[in-house]
Amino acid sequence: MSTSLQDPAWLDAQYNNRARIPEHPQIFARWAKASREARQALEPLLDLRYGPVEEETLDLFPAPGPRAPVLVFIHGGWWRSLDKSDHSFIAPAFVRRGVTVVVPNYTLCPKASIAEIALQMVRAVAWTARHVEGLGGDPRRIVVAGHSAGGHLAAMLACCRWREVGPDLHERTVQGVLSISGLYDLEPVSRTPFLKADLRLTPQDVLRLSPAGFPAPAVPLAAVVGADESEEFRRQNALIRSAWGPRAVPVCEEIPGRHHLDVLDTLADPAGRLHALALELLGVR
Repeated sequence: MSTSLQDPAWLDAQYNNRARIPEHPQIFARWAKASREARQALEPLLDLRYGPVEEETLDLFPAPGPRAPVLVFIHGGWWRSLDKSDHSFIAPAFVRRGVTVVVPNYTLCPKASIAEIALQMVRAVAWTARHVEGLGGDPRRIVVAGHSAGGHLAAMLACCRWREVGPDLHERTVQGVLSISGLYDLEPVSRTPFLKADLRLTPQDVLRLSPAGFPAPAVPLAAVVGADESEEFRRQNALIRSAWGPRAVPVCEEIPGRHHLDVLDTLADPAGRLHALALELLGVR
């Protein structure tokens, strides 16, 4: 391991995106405004309960037609901040293309561990598979997208053994994954000073929660990162292609001119690269 990877200050500089992006308060405010407008315009089903824990709720933005493909979007925030309500802005462009959008919440660290959060996302997707048909969606066309910590959780879901979750679930309950600025090696994250107290990752946690150490899944994962992100986020993006190979990770790209936050705008933008990748995974043309 290089000296820089051992250096706590270097790790903070690599992973603390709010410090790297001084305009982050304005970006979060813009997301919140666009999300309020999306909820007003789309008449979503809000705070549907997918599990017994208080935070286990999701928002569903139904597409107008029947048997719509389904995009489940998992928000980021280092597993310890933000909320589904901050990310409703993802929905409008997809709903207009006939895609139902589901945005789940999860319990934040340190109240929950990352392992517990990953299991919550399993429950959210299982709930979606079991209930979305009655809400106009197609349970055989579920794709998961996630940003940052949400990209990590999405990659975990690509590897889930769904028949062990429930015999009623299809072994490919998730048809594909779009991981945006995802995290696949949690070892450096576990040593990053501004995160350590909340995440409480042990060496055992790192091994069982780092997707780069898993066997390649049967479903495709598109790995995308902003070209203006830190060395570590770009390394993480390349790592999952190296670990799983091009068959499991057919797309491994850096989006020019985008940093860790505004890269997500290209998912909400009908002309954006991430929007196009999500539609491709969903089978929408």
